[in-house]
Amino acid sequence: MSLNTNNLPVDVAGCHALIAELVRELDVRDRRLRQMQHQLEQLLRWRYGQKSERIDENQLFFEALAAVEAQTPVTAATEPPPDVPPQPAPRPGHGRKPLPKNLPRRRVVFDLTAEQQHCPHCTGNLRHIGEEVSERLEFIPASLTVIEEACQKYACPKGCTVVTAAKPMAPIEKGLPGPGLLAQVTVSKYADHLPLARQEGMFRRQGVELARSTMCDWMRCCAELTVPLYRLMKQQVLASKAVQTDDTPVAVFDPEGPRTRTGRIWTYVGDQDHPFIVYDYTPTRGHEGPAAFLKDYDGYLQADAYSGYEPIFADEKHDLIEVACWAHARRKFFEAQNSDLMRAMVMLAYVRLLYDVEREAKVRELRGEARRLLRQENSLPLLDGIERYLLAEKPKVLPKSPIGNAIGYALGNWTALKRYTEDGDLEIDNNGAERSLRGIAVGRKNWLWYGSDRGGQTAAILTSFTATCKRLRIDPFAYLRDVFDRISAHPANRLAELLPDRWKVAQAPDTS
Repeated sequence: MSLNTNNLPVDVAGCHALIAELVRELDVRDRRLRQMQHQLEQLLRWRYGQKSERIDENQLFFEALAAVEAQTPVTAATEPPPDVPPQPAPRPGHGRKPLPKNLPRRRVVFDLTAEQQHCPHCTGNLRHIGEEVSERLEFIPASLTVIEEACQKYACPKGCTVVTAAKPMAPIEKGLPGPGLLAQVTVSKYADHLPLARQEGMFRRQGVELARSTMCDWMRCCAELTVPLYRLMKQQVLASKAVQTDDTPVAVFDPEGPRTRTGRIWTYVGDQDHPFIVYDYTPTRGHEGPAAFLKDYDGYLQADAYSGYEPIFADEKHDLIEVACWAHARRKFFEAQNSDLMRAMVMLAYVRLLYDVEREAKVRELRGEARRLLRQENSLPLLDGIERYLLAEKPKVLPKSPIGNAIGYALGNWTALKRYTEDGDLEIDNNGAERSLRGIAVGRKNWLWYGSDRGGQTAAILTSFTATCKRLRIDPFAYLRDVFDRISAHPANRLAELLPDRWKVAQAPDTS
């Protein structure tokens, strides 16, 4: 609004109208300024601050909870339980941990010389009474080995025929690398986040020139080789009772443009009975990607409130049940602290009580029906109190303010946020899927981008194996080396034997 100070109204009504218009404009600018300040604070926190969403558990935290209890009276059956912190797990002892028994050991004996084996007092011979043994950990650098494969040839003396011994099938037919080298490059790239350019330099220090373009072709061949096993892992994930999913952006090189474009990596985490993590790559964030991946799945799907999932849940061809994430809901109230501290702290206090119930279930090792009953007894009354509080506070805040957005998000997804209490096999949050994407987030700071959409698909396949190995706590190098060595000649009807969980069982030592 432009104001001409030389032409101000002289009548009272005109002055009142002008003042009212200025107040409205000031209010709009004030709201816009608060919104920009909130965005700036979140940007600075994301760029320079700590990523943890912990809060200072001072007295205000509990005063906020007391305040909401006074504003929203509840019956004795719905009052939150007393805040008794669970007993912390005993901490492991300090000091040096014993070295693993499976490491190769080389014994070095230090003995006295012949002169030192005489008593310095009586000059008699000393008698051996034992030894003091200590361990020192040493590192032997990895080395490349050239394996000469000599196929013996035999010929008939009469010139009838010549027979040459056959070699076992190689991971890359007529290719240079063995299964161990392929496993090393794969694990270094997709588990340890070492770009191929750095690996190129590491191999050069050992006197071997391996171009990054060559290793990139190797990774594509490895992905094509393991596609049947990847599809079998996908089937196992889709057999889960509940699947957690999330996505993260990745840069993809675009030869037709001056810059990279944004692709997407999606993660799908199976339940405890199907402990696999499978990734999928899509060029965009459209709902077509997860819809195609989940087309044969019926069950619980836990995800954030991304609008792209709505057509999937609305599809009547599938029986998908939405489970929302309390970590996402909590994050919005955490980010609203600077704009409305009291309401944000009240909600953070409530969410903490919900997680206290989950911690109790974890300490007591409750699963399934036992955890469902615990949630029905303790979590449902808390959720009823949260819902009443949010409904009471929603008319008092601006819908587009940070706290208004947080309240709107929680109430808009309320049914899905409460659903975890219906089944003890469901989780309160989607943190399992978020944790599975940390490797992608770390990796893209190193390798920076995928070379193409095909490179994104290669990364999704091979990262599925390294991430699943990490979840099952098995060595990804040992697993992939064995798979690359065997999969070419492995019977298709026994392919399930190469799944990471079954491979782990097969590799376990026989204690019978």
